[in-house]
Amino acid sequence: PSEEAEWVATKWEGFVRPTDVSNSHPTGVDIELLRKIGERLCYTPEGFKAHAGLKRQLKKKMEDIETGETIDWATAEALAFGTLLLEGNHVRITGQDVQRGTFAHRHCVIKDQATGEDWCFLQNLDLGPQENFIARNSILAEYAVVGFELGYSYENPTALVLWEAQFGDFANTAQVMTDQFISAGEHKWLQQSGLVMLLPHGYMGQGAEHSSCRIERFLQLSDDDEDDIPDFEDGFGRRQVQRANWQVMNLSTPANYFHALRRQQHRDFRKPMVVASPKNLFRLRQCVSPLSDMELDTRFQRLIGERDPEIDANHDKVDRLVFCSGKIYYELVAERERLGLKNVAIITLEQLAPFPFDRVKEVMEKYNHVDVGDGVHPGQLIWCQEEPKNMGAWSYVRPRFVTTAREGFHQDLVMRYIGRRAAASPATGYPKLHNAEQEAILREALLGTSDARAEDNFSVQRPSSLLGHQT
Repeated sequence: PSEEAEWVATKWEGFVRPTDVSNSHPTGVDIELLRKIGERLCYTPEGFKAHAGLKRQLKKKMEDIETGETIDWATAEALAFGTLLLEGNHVRITGQDVQRGTFAHRHCVIKDQATGEDWCFLQNLDLGPQENFIARNSILAEYAVVGFELGYSYENPTALVLWEAQFGDFANTAQVMTDQFISAGEHKWLQQSGLVMLLPHGYMGQGAEHSSCRIERFLQLSDDDEDDIPDFEDGFGRRQVQRANWQVMNLSTPANYFHALRRQQHRDFRKPMVVASPKNLFRLRQCVSPLSDMELDTRFQRLIGERDPEIDANHDKVDRLVFCSGKIYYELVAERERLGLKNVAIITLEQLAPFPFDRVKEVMEKYNHVDVGDGVHPGQLIWCQEEPKNMGAWSYVRPRFVTTAREGFHQDLVMRYIGRRAAASPATGYPKLHNAEQEAILREALLGTSDARAEDNFSVQRPSSLLGHQT
């Protein structure tokens, strides 16, 4: 064959088109294999002089693997990578600081303190045949690096290819790649890609340039129509994502991240995945998962329901339903516990796009005592976010909640917004103001009292000095 014919990608044979029927593949893994991989993630060769701080981290990680109850974000990621490597999938991750991790959480490649020699845990699993694992620290040139990794995902669809921004908003210098290729490549050229973009996101008072991955931009580029009538049937989620141009995630548990990564490869089609990855959740004591959430017969959850067993069991007593996404979930739960509230349920949308209409409908059915509004004024069904109102997921999720209520229950839902006021800048650089805003968001979401009186039935529309209009 000619050189030109040899260039044509043949590794894509067997992958299906958006209109073809695809199969569902499990993403859970045998728990004993997870333990074995976990042990190798803590092993260094004899004579290797690891940093003292890393030795403590490795000891703690080994304890977590042995107990199997407190697997953190970085360990769950490494377990996902390790299982894919053993299944014959090449895994590569690039970005400004991916070997260590921007937040010193990953440490997938470490150095001997005496010789400077590298040791890569995932390249040395010694559990049988495995594919190669590559972690490369790149230059601060997002446009070039994202373009290279996108091309790699085109050429090798069996590889899990990830690019991680140092902070999420650094993706803006690769926007040409996002707009022209990643979001629209399949629509333009029938060219699928499984590229994963990890974009650290979360409001912690760090200022305008280190808070937001601009998730609203990725949601605006999502092609699922807010007015398409969902069928709510079994398999809807799989068919929906197969037709969509990509997936946008804001995950809240290590186990769900584990499944999201494995789901990328355990499909007979490929879709880009944008993850608003965490910053402070890496070390948050509450943000852990048991190994049992990653074992056989477990899978990715597009939505996670109320996690308090008492509130979940007494759902008929819930009169306030809060939907959110990402790390603000843990802040809402902590404040709810501090206030001793049992009438408020908190739900996380793990996959924002394409929107999980069917799962949201199930939640609304369960909490049917919650006031959905009168068609003009909002009730007690809330979207809570930490981003300003003109940013974050609000503009995307609002009409889709309305569609769910209209098509699922013939209800005229008015969703209540709780979050920061619309702003030009993503975040304040003044820590005191950041904390005041965050406290107001939590209190308003749970109690509805920062800018409204109980006798007004929480229907005040004017914004406070900190929060945006509620509809």
